[in-house]
Amino acid sequence: MKQFAIATLLILVLASVFPGAGKAEEFQVPNFWDPKAVHDRPGSIPDKIQFLATDNYPPFVFRDPQGRLTGFNVDLARALCQELGSSCALRIKDFNVLLSALDEEEGDAIISGLSRGFPATRRLNFTDDYLKLPARFVVPSDKAGAFNEQALAGKTIAVVSGSRYEAFAERFWPGAQISGFETVSAARDAVKSGKADTHFGDGLSLAFWLPSESADACCTFAGGPWLEPGYFDQGMAIATRPEDVERAAALNYALRQLQQKGVFRELYLRYFPISFY
Repeated sequence: MKQFAIATLLILVLASVFPGAGKAEEFQVPNFWDPKAVHDRPGSIPDKIQFLATDNYPPFVFRDPQGRLTGFNVDLARALCQELGSSCALRIKDFNVLLSALDEEEGDAIISGLSRGFPATRRLNFTDDYLKLPARFVVPSDKAGAFNEQALAGKTIAVVSGSRYEAFAERFWPGAQISGFETVSAARDAVKSGKADTHFGDGLSLAFWLPSESADACCTFAGGPWLEPGYFDQGMAIATRPEDVERAAALNYALRQLQQKGVFRELYLRYFPISFY
């Protein structure tokens, strides 16, 4: 019962952050900043910000059919510079050399999904998370209305074997049948074919799978987003050098301003037509 009490508490917390969470018909835009907080503009604003990123990470940074850089992080970086009144540039590097490029001052900030959990990144300054990647349930579209994530005993949950989603499901829904699959595609197909009642996995990738041809309009999100600490709480942030405290503070200020002014919402709607929250 303790496990279900924890799960229930998490649902209530998420409902307070994302009003209407779990209602598939409502489009949820996440907000990770306190709307009542007042933040003064930093006294030191950088004249220029050279961002570093990799270009094979859609929908965040990628190249369109004409070869032009585009993506959520590209537009976010541009908006941050506009908010600060700084000139802006984006330099593309392979992911495995981003940290060395930052150390060698080839750029000022990495905007490429670096995790705070990597040992090599723990020395860096990170901004607040601007996007977290929750876990979500998907169910057959005709079963969404009856889905109850607090009553999954006897239900079959399809997950990827060995994943954090499997570990979480085994902990929080011990009465359910947790069915592990070797690939994400196989776990999704289990719901599509009726072999499983629901699939529990990465909300971001599911948001792009649901309208795809491979999903064939079979399924929809159900329940709310899961951001349980220790499982799904690591989000996307911008990293700067350890000594570059002022730049990190300026970027944090700009991120909050973009949220308050509705710019973050516009970018989210542009790149995520199906919300994963």
